Amino acid sequence: MTDTINFTEADAASATALWAQDTGVLGEQSRRALLELIKGPYLSGVNTPALWSALLADETALRSRLHELFLDLVIDRVGEFAFVRNVSTTELKTPNTVRTAALTFLDTAMLLVLRQMLLAGEGEGRVIVGQDEVFEQLWVYRTPDRDEADFARRMNSSWLNMKNKLRVIHLAGADDRAEISPVLRLIVDADQIQAIGAEYRRIAEGGGGIDVDNEDSSDDTDEDVTA
Repeated sequence: MTDTINFTEADAASATALWAQDTGVLGEQSRRALLELIKGPYLSGVNTPALWSALLADETALRSRLHELFLDLVIDRVGEFAFVRNVSTTELKTPNTVRTAALTFLDTAMLLVLRQMLLAGEGEGRVIVGQDEVFEQLWVYRTPDRDEADFARRMNSSWLNMKNKLRVIHLAGADDRAEISPVLRLIVDADQIQAIGAEYRRIAEGGGGIDVDNEDSSDDTDEDVTA
């Protein structure tokens, strides 16, 4: 019986080997899907349909591989995206495999605005917004000592972070129009919104200033980037 089991395992590894001495048992596309998940911030079925199909076909095996790294797999089959986050358990102390994305105050404020817009427009299908619409809601955070041109430059920098670093918006036609990715609904959840929303409202209403250059908001979005 032992000989039969060993032969079966060796035969399976041989069938999926991609190079000499390769002992992996996942197919090539499933390995690439796993790598995309670990690299982060998420895997998109719209942008990479072959990897999405591999993910769904090999979901059980991929979950097992991720659990070995103390990671959970989150899949939205309707929105066709998936990402990983740290395992949450009280049974043992687990390492933080997901690394925190360093976000400025404006980055985090823009995430909140985009998420609010996403939720408000979800019933209409794709949610496409203008850059000016988003920026208009952020002007309340400009302090008297920050001139308009400088603040506008910093908002532009945050907009580029949303597009290139976090990939929660995608260009939709003109450069100043963008589609909000539905992944934002999950990577910034309701608990996080509640935790920081009240403080931001206090700041906007004049209850206290904050340095928009400060990157102390990094723990607000620790699912955004993985390592």
